[in-house]
Amino acid sequence: MDEIQRRAFMKGAAIGALAFSVGGAEVMLTPRQAQAQNVPLRTLTPEQAATLGAMGEALVPGAKDAGVVNFVDQQISVPPEQALLQARILNVRPPFADFYRAALGAIDGASDKTKGRKFAQLSPDDQHDFVAAMRLNKIDGWQGPPGPFVFTVLRSDAVDVVYGTMEGYAALGVPYMPHIAPTQKW
Repeated sequence: MDEIQRRAFMKGAAIGALAFSVGGAEVMLTPRQAQAQNVPLRTLTPEQAATLGAMGEALVPGAKDAGVVNFVDQQISVPPEQALLQARILNVRPPFADFYRAALGAIDGASDKTKGRKFAQLSPDDQHDFVAAMRLNKIDGWQGPPGPFVFTVLRSDAVDVVYGTMEGYAALGVPYMPHIAPTQKW
């Protein structure tokens, strides 16, 4: 990576931008911008995207508009060592797309079985009841990664896109300081 590309990348990273493919070109966008511009997904199917968007919104209001679907799709499309996903931190075995496919399939399968509809089609109250049961591992016949673990990973993704940006810090009233330097020598 030459110095000009590196500077552009670092500037983008400071505002939460990631590399998205738009019309065959790589552009730096935040997940919110990618969602607003309807950037095509690389890996997730439309059904998986609908489930992830609804789940993200149920877990952290504002996650869908903040681009949780675009964030996860972009992150499961890059080499695993570059992923910024909580799944990586929690030692999910790559490729991370396999975990997300299994998790989203388990959510829709259990929702269909217990509520008669896919998760994205449920009312907000039914979604919240489902999430509470999933978090507590109280869904009979769950087929996939453990529900509480899925809850943790997806909630972390939603928190990251809503609050892990300068806008998110501002919404919380926390000053954003990307260059905090320790004052003590260790």
